[in-house]
Amino acid sequence: MADQPLTARGAATYQRILEVATQEFAEHGIAGARVERIVAAARTNKAQLYAYFGSKDGLFDAIFFGSLERIVNVVPIDAADLADWAVRLYDEYLRRPDLIRLATWARLERRPAGHLVDDPDRLDDNKLRAITEAQAAGRVRQGDPFDVMALVIAMSMAWSPVSNVYAATAQEPSELHERRRALLRESVHRAMTAG
Repeated sequence: MADQPLTARGAATYQRILEVATQEFAEHGIAGARVERIVAAARTNKAQLYAYFGSKDGLFDAIFFGSLERIVNVVPIDAADLADWAVRLYDEYLRRPDLIRLATWARLERRPAGHLVDDPDRLDDNKLRAITEAQAAGRVRQGDPFDVMALVIAMSMAWSPVSNVYAATAQEPSELHERRRALLRESVHRAMTAG
């Protein structure tokens, strides 16, 4: 990927491309996304897009890895309260359904099995360390820390935009979300608390 632009105008164009492309990839996937639609909506041209990102795949990578970093930073793990972490993940999926859609497209089109990203790009070291420490302190049930993390994330995604049962939206009544949060909190607490 090329360096980010140095001028204010270039930075604004770069940001517009990211915003438009995020929605394009979230809606259409990697194969279905069209560079022509992205540059038209971002009010730029293909040459500029390719100068910044190298290729359509490079653009997806910039967005996808940015979304992974966002979810880690916006919803940091609290291994002492995995139930609360699950609820905060649920809330983030409501706020930014595009983030989970991007991960789903990456799974469908790039990595149908195994880890979603290569080992050097994984951002779960802190989560796994926090779970391991909580297990050692007797707060979290025993089991492979990665499997514990995966199960909590899966539970938090029960009503996410990629649910095969029901996809919730932020526009639904707040009472409905509160009921789901309470069920999720209790279920994760019961499943993950040691003892």
